Amino acid sequence: MHQVMMRNLNAGVCLLLVCMLGIHATDFNYGDALDKTLMFFQAQRSGRLPLNQRVKWRGDSGLKDGFLQGVNLVGGYYDAGDHVKFGLPMAFSVTMVAWGAIEYRKEITELDQMGHTLWTIKWGTDYFMKAHTEANFLWGQVGDGVSDHYCWERAEDMKTPRNAYKLDPEHPGSDLAGETAAALAAAAIAFKRYDSSYSLLCLVHAKELFSFANRFRGLYDDSIQCAKKFYTSSGYSDELLWAATWLYRATGNEYYLNYVVNNAAYMGGTGWAVKEFSWDNKYAGVQILLSKILMEGQGGAHTATLKQYKAKADYFACACVQKNGGDNIHLTPGGLMYVREWNNMQYASAAAFLLAVYSDYLSAANTKITCHDGQIQPWELLNFAKSQADYILGKNPKSMSYLVGYGPKYPVHVHHRGSSIASIYVLHATVGCVQGFETWYRRLDGNPNVIYGALVGGPDQNDNFTDNRSVYEQTEPTLSGSAPLIGLFSKLQSLSKPKGKSIYLMNHSPHFYAKTVQHNNPVKFLHTITASWTVGQTTYYRHKVIMKNTSQKPVSDLKLAIENLSGSVWGLSPTQEKNTYQLPQRLRVLKPGSEWSFVYVQGGPQAIISILSYH
Repeated sequence: MHQVMMRNLNAGVCLLLVCMLGIHATDFNYGDALDKTLMFFQAQRSGRLPLNQRVKWRGDSGLKDGFLQGVNLVGGYYDAGDHVKFGLPMAFSVTMVAWGAIEYRKEITELDQMGHTLWTIKWGTDYFMKAHTEANFLWGQVGDGVSDHYCWERAEDMKTPRNAYKLDPEHPGSDLAGETAAALAAAAIAFKRYDSSYSLLCLVHAKELFSFANRFRGLYDDSIQCAKKFYTSSGYSDELLWAATWLYRATGNEYYLNYVVNNAAYMGGTGWAVKEFSWDNKYAGVQILLSKILMEGQGGAHTATLKQYKAKADYFACACVQKNGGDNIHLTPGGLMYVREWNNMQYASAAAFLLAVYSDYLSAANTKITCHDGQIQPWELLNFAKSQADYILGKNPKSMSYLVGYGPKYPVHVHHRGSSIASIYVLHATVGCVQGFETWYRRLDGNPNVIYGALVGGPDQNDNFTDNRSVYEQTEPTLSGSAPLIGLFSKLQSLSKPKGKSIYLMNHSPHFYAKTVQHNNPVKFLHTITASWTVGQTTYYRHKVIMKNTSQKPVSDLKLAIENLSGSVWGLSPTQEKNTYQLPQRLRVLKPGSEWSFVYVQGGPQAIISILSYH
């Protein structure tokens, strides 16, 4: 009996090790996939593009958005292959990018991508704060889907109506205002250690928008009816719970925790057991976020209700890993979760990210889940998340990457206007609506501009995929599909050995934060932006760089090379060598653990700093 038990135990241990090793083993460079995903957000930018724009085939666009209404609504993101700025999926996308930056800050930083990630968030939050012109007022959409879809044109050539649509007390939209509040609250957490003033500004808007959403209740697409055909809302209770949960996490204010507990049953938080997480349905996200509070032992008097939230979080997880007593999420024969015909990949990417996060929460609490069909360990959730990421990147029956530009085989007839028409820098003439359809949409050749990092809609329920612009259900990318991948890819890359950076990956992420790559050097650098201002068409930034001696020995005679510097430096002394600087005369030695900071001002990307020598 003892020998049988030992054999079973050994077999179980071996199986566990195989499964755990399966998480770490990979044929994919998730860091490269992450970099490309961040580039997709740059391809979707509306407004005046910055000097450090990496997607060079794009130009300025939508520069008069809001002009007819007397408000500045320049900026934000185009939703998909069109040029409408839909507020609900855009806000959800920003929330998801911010959540990834919060959960996987260390992993993103080690990949030298925190600067790009923060700029991805800020491009959205700057726009949301412009759109929130009064406490109970939010501009929720720019452009109309019907008129926009009559044209196949580049964003830079847009001639379609750019009407803006609002929410106010007479025209409420609790779902859209609530999601925007969640995005700003999550952004406030993501920015807190890098730009505290911007973080506080986001939080002010988030609180006001939540109050607006909660006080004046209604569906946003009843107020902005032209959105109904494209992004119909199934309800707003989940967004109110979602926003309150994020505000609790951002502020620690018990009011918001009381809100999600007191409204748990009424708003469906402890009633709805779901098998979807998306721009429209946030319940699983709420349930998993609140489970974290419970597992950290912070529930207090709310423990009983938080346990009910966790039971629903577990239902979602069990349904994903096919252990829910038959009531599971449908998988294609190739293993992709399948929810809907149109842009199904967005549901797979969102669920994969959510399960990766939940796996981390469970692991931290040393907890497992009990499903109808048995217990599951945290690593099983991570395995499922990885399976979805790997399917996306090419481990599927078609051996095709559904992330454009990644791998040897990916969609080339992407349903995306700007990608499918020659760039304005190549074809200087305006491309009109009809010409766009006749010359470019129906063109048999692949798109002239590769839209790196675009996650297309993906295959059908039988893993079949048609690479054709007219099959928009499968070939159109969206913000909400790509946003969860930033956190997911960074998590998965941290579990595998680095395989080198993408050729498109910059040495240093722009502004806010950049980790200077210095192997085995005793001095580390932290970059921040402390101020910015615009003169004419150029924006200047005040860069502050903190140097810290992280070794156990004093560092002397430190010489730095500063490249791409266009302004003056304060806090360092120049040497006779070009682009070379040293510490001031009064500070020749950096003691262990001590810091020194210097400042420079310039427009465009930050300078590149490296250590030349030291003793």
